[in-house]
Amino acid sequence: MFNRKNTVLVIIDLQAQLVPHMAGSKTLVKNAQIMVKAAHILKIPILVTEQNPTGIGKTIPEINALLDKATIISKHTFSCYRSSPFRTALRSLKRHQLVLIGIESHVCIYQTAFDLVQNDYEVQAIADAISSRTEINKEIGLERMKAAGASIGSVESCVFELLETSVSPEFKQILKLIK
Repeated sequence: MFNRKNTVLVIIDLQAQLVPHMAGSKTLVKNAQIMVKAAHILKIPILVTEQNPTGIGKTIPEINALLDKATIISKHTFSCYRSSPFRTALRSLKRHQLVLIGIESHVCIYQTAFDLVQNDYEVQAIADAISSRTEINKEIGLERMKAAGASIGSVESCVFELLETSVSPEFKQILKLIK
């Protein structure tokens, strides 16, 4: 089980020139917003990556407006973990459970999940906050992540796992996000 004191939310490449081309982009954005808001409520740090932002653009405004103190990392590697600034930021947090959301499932998210698992991190890929340009590529990415040792979850399953109990002071805030 993931624990909010050991978890980091990683938002991978939700960028302006990519998101509109993703399968189910409206649902992707809505669920990513829920994950960001839940991370804030639960005091979970957020790392954000942008693949070649000068060419592909910055993080979409719908997410960027919610980021507050998140660390934004520019990268050119497909795997976030192969980016030195990402590894430095991750190690500074001293947490070993990573929740992954973003795009694309079969490329950047899969490669990141694979590398993280290989380096002794626990990974949960949030299926309904991840996409690719095609549904088949999304599913292939999720299957490969699972085969590599990552767990696959949903927004609701992840948020309630991190919340742990309905008597938590954050329960009502989280419930409002989900309903």
